[in-house]
Amino acid sequence: MLPRRTDCCEGPHRMKILALWCHPRSMSTAFERVMRERGDLDVLHEPFMYHYYLAQPHRPFADFDPDPGHPRGYEAIRDMILAEAKDRPVFFKDMAYYVLDRLPADPGFMGAVTHAFLIRDPAASIVSYHRRDPGFACAEVGLEGQWRLYCALRDAGHSAQIIRADDVRADPAATMARYWSAVGLDDRPDALSWDTAVPRGWESVADWHRDTLQSGAIRPPETGPDPRAELAALGPPWTDYEAHHRPFYDALCAEARP
Repeated sequence: MLPRRTDCCEGPHRMKILALWCHPRSMSTAFERVMRERGDLDVLHEPFMYHYYLAQPHRPFADFDPDPGHPRGYEAIRDMILAEAKDRPVFFKDMAYYVLDRLPADPGFMGAVTHAFLIRDPAASIVSYHRRDPGFACAEVGLEGQWRLYCALRDAGHSAQIIRADDVRADPAATMARYWSAVGLDDRPDALSWDTAVPRGWESVADWHRDTLQSGAIRPPETGPDPRAELAALGPPWTDYEAHHRPFYDALCAEARP
């Protein structure tokens, strides 16, 4: 369902802005890579990352090489997205906690965007995050931020689709087709595979996405070690992080529709 019309969307061209609110290691990069492969959207890679890590006093993000020309403030990034959407539909994926302090207080932009959330079991995402960057903070697990942003959208009268990463992996064609139908895009099963070229916008964080680039497609469900066992072996504080975020993951799952 599309959000209600706002002043941002009025005029001869009805803007289409699609946001996928994620948490780290939720397979959001593979989702984004599929959206890029469609060829009918301008795709932005975590534009609000610059707001969260560079314009605010948070820890430095590992292996992040910022584009000096990218806007850093929330308003400047929002305005960049709105400007791009005047000419062509825009899709961007971002972490919900990047904008949790700003988006709920920005009803015009919130209403101009079609929202969806991608979620993955926190044990699996924490273990994966730890392999890449063991210094992450509890907030960066991200599921609490997703739940709080989802509630803010719901309280403001906006709908949002919730997508499970496990469903994307188990049946990419059907899950993506459902998402595309919900946001008003044509089914494009040919977009489910890609080459190994680094897309525009990934240069600043390319090291994080090499596995996605090299896979060439969404990978099937994992059959390796149980992530809960791996997490237990890591111990605190990561087991504490999982215990904190598990209720938010369960709440989001309860809101998801088949």
